[in-house]
Amino acid sequence: MKIGIVASEFNKEITNRLLTSCLGRLAELGVPRKSVAVVRVPGALELPVAAQALVSKKRFDALICLGCVLQGQTAHHTVVAQGAAQGLLQVSLKKKIPIVFGVITPGTHRQALARSSGKTLNRGREAAETAVKMIKVMRSL
Repeated sequence: MKIGIVASEFNKEITNRLLTSCLGRLAELGVPRKSVAVVRVPGALELPVAAQALVSKKRFDALICLGCVLQGQTAHHTVVAQGAAQGLLQVSLKKKIPIVFGVITPGTHRQALARSSGKTLNRGREAAETAVKMIKVMRSL
């Protein structure tokens, strides 16, 4: 399995946790580190264009996109999260490759920590598991 990961640098403390968890779970699932490429982008809205560039290389069975969009005092977080989700969905459908949406949208920093570092609630680990499952699904189709 070849997996590309695109991780946002914005809210780096959280996204680094998501990335570490994701890489750790991929290793547990038998995906060697040399089969995983990691690309960092400035923020969540840059995830779709980087994902599209990776897909165009035709080297990956799936992509995982990681980010953290914290709720603020305005609706900006909603615009960013929806834009990232819609962009990634478009790339996934157009290019026919699984793209796992590992962007968390917590209301507080505490919630972000809980969703990025625990064993029971860890979106990085879940993203890794989803990517491996989707590769198997796509291969069976």
